[in-house]
Amino acid sequence: MASTLSLSHRSFPSLATLPTLSPEIPAFSVVPKSSLASQFCGLRLSSTTPPSSPSISPSFKTRISAKVNKGQVPPSFTLKDQEGRNVSLSKFKGKPVVVYFYPADETPGCTKQACAFRDSYEKFKKAGAEVVGISGDDSSSHKAFAKKYKLPFTLLSDEGNKIRKDWGVPSDLFGTLPGRQTYVLDKNGVVQLIYNNQFQPEKHIDETLKLIQSL
Repeated sequence: MASTLSLSHRSFPSLATLPTLSPEIPAFSVVPKSSLASQFCGLRLSSTTPPSSPSISPSFKTRISAKVNKGQVPPSFTLKDQEGRNVSLSKFKGKPVVVYFYPADETPGCTKQACAFRDSYEKFKKAGAEVVGISGDDSSSHKAFAKKYKLPFTLLSDEGNKIRKDWGVPSDLFGTLPGRQTYVLDKNGVVQLIYNNQFQPEKHIDETLKLIQSL
């Protein structure tokens, strides 16, 4: 004979006695992927503005940097060199010039790059060109750096990185590291080559020299 299970001896609470969720308990919110992606592009969307909203919150902020491109004349500047003297970009008008931005004195990559320019400096001079290095270090740091490695070219101090921002030199590693970028300007001050070389700081010297020799 088939057995039956009786539940008559067990009692269950009615729906009316079940606890209800308090309206004060916040619900989980989901950040749309588009908001996350925009933060890596320099845009930060307010979390209070739904993605489908046609209006933009006042907290929506953008930062747009100028960017020097090939064929353009970059913004001029006047900065102090390793001897504390003012040097303007216009000083080099009438001859080709290599302007390279680098992160900092005495770092391994920057030292390799500076020494590579040093070793080829006479070839650049023979081609009628000047070499100028720019970083955020002060003049005394540049002087010590140039003396230690016998650098024969100009190093300029861009304290506060104003010129770097004016030229739109990109940062690396999600904005945590100042970018390493080289510009070759012809005798008219027009950019003919832009080379980003964060991880191969000395590899572009020959390519830069060949272009200089062809100008």
